[in-house]
Amino acid sequence: MNKVFLIGNLTRDPELSTTPSGVSVVHFDIAVNRPYMDSNGERQTDFFNCSAWRGLAENIGRYCVKGSKVAVSGSVQIRNYEDNKGNRHTAVDIIVQDCEFLTQKKRDETEEAAPPRPAPEKKRPVQQTFDDDIPF
Repeated sequence: MNKVFLIGNLTRDPELSTTPSGVSVVHFDIAVNRPYMDSNGERQTDFFNCSAWRGLAENIGRYCVKGSKVAVSGSVQIRNYEDNKGNRHTAVDIIVQDCEFLTQKKRDETEEAAPPRPAPEKKRPVQQTFDDDIPF
């Protein structure tokens, strides 16, 4: 099974584009902190290249920016390539199948504030009485 779950922050704005056949694709990078500190007391961070397709790509491109916190799940894809100097490299990519936006959307200055919700009505506790004449 090839499944990965990551929570991190976008390191740059997502790059939304369309393939020649009209399919939306977005590329973005996320930084994920490791759950422990190194010997110097510093937290290490891993960086992941991510791609998403179609409607999910459009939503990520529309609602995420550099610094947005996201939870992604998907699969790991390994690719090999050669740079301009002929050096071979290996890249690890995350093909995102689901993305949850964890950063709250900031309200626009021109947007009216929502009316405050009324305080919930306090309910008095129900007092139960027991009839001592019940034969069980």
